[in-house]
Amino acid sequence: MYNIIGQRKYFYIFSGILIILSVISLSTWGLKYGIDFTGGTLMEVKGEKTKVESGELKNSLKEIGIEDAVITPAQNGSFLIRYGNSDDEKNKAVLEKLKEKYPEIKNTRLDYIGPSISSELKRKAVWALGIAIVGIALYIAYAFRKVSRPVESWKYGVGAVVALVHDILITVGIFSALGHFLNVEVDTTFIAALLTILGFSVHDTIVVYDRTRENLLRGSSKEEFSETVNRSLNETMARSINTSLTVIITLLAVFIFGGETIKNFTLALLIGITFGTYSSIFVASALMVDWWKWEKTKN
Repeated sequence: MYNIIGQRKYFYIFSGILIILSVISLSTWGLKYGIDFTGGTLMEVKGEKTKVESGELKNSLKEIGIEDAVITPAQNGSFLIRYGNSDDEKNKAVLEKLKEKYPEIKNTRLDYIGPSISSELKRKAVWALGIAIVGIALYIAYAFRKVSRPVESWKYGVGAVVALVHDILITVGIFSALGHFLNVEVDTTFIAALLTILGFSVHDTIVVYDRTRENLLRGSSKEEFSETVNRSLNETMARSINTSLTVIITLLAVFIFGGETIKNFTLALLIGITFGTYSSIFVASALMVDWWKWEKTKN
């Protein structure tokens, strides 16, 4: 049996370094927002006879300074082109460049789009996230009400929330660095990925906590809480890792072979789910043990 709890200080150090680097990255570079946040132009083009490739379209636009174009295949051979510029002259230059590359191409739609996430919506998102986190903590506290000793049930909820913040902060920090060095942008799919990570991370943490609850109810009173937690981790670790690996393998396939428009969404899930599995095993339960030890020395 692995002594996971006995080695928890090394996991704390590893997580602490990642969190510090994430905070530094966010405070220094921030996130590189896509046009879902900044607004710009939405253009639909269609090649009547010539086969139009999205990769070639993007390269053509880069030649005239459009680096942030997001190109999405639509129906009937059309393409939706979004970029963070609403200047008429720039739009004319885009059309001229496209016709130069594909003489038969037709512009079937041209709209100016504002930021799809307003400041009001951002505030509501923050409130929703806060309410969800409090709700998760309260639910876990209620679910673990029968094991209020040696650690109060509400502390399990706090531990799960700390693990959630750990996973989200590291994911956002990595995307901040990717945005600075590789121009990786965040858009509305990134927000959806973060919410998915929240759900997956909580699920994984509850699996570990639930085994601890079962062992506390069935175990001997002579067994230390730290020993019970360590035994529970060893019993659930293989299941947690195997479950996560099946998801990660699927996401890798989508990331490699999927379309360009879902790459960032998939990448965020890969990062978040990986660290969600890590925090569920090596961080969330370890916090309960340290809380128990602190209460024990205080009394």
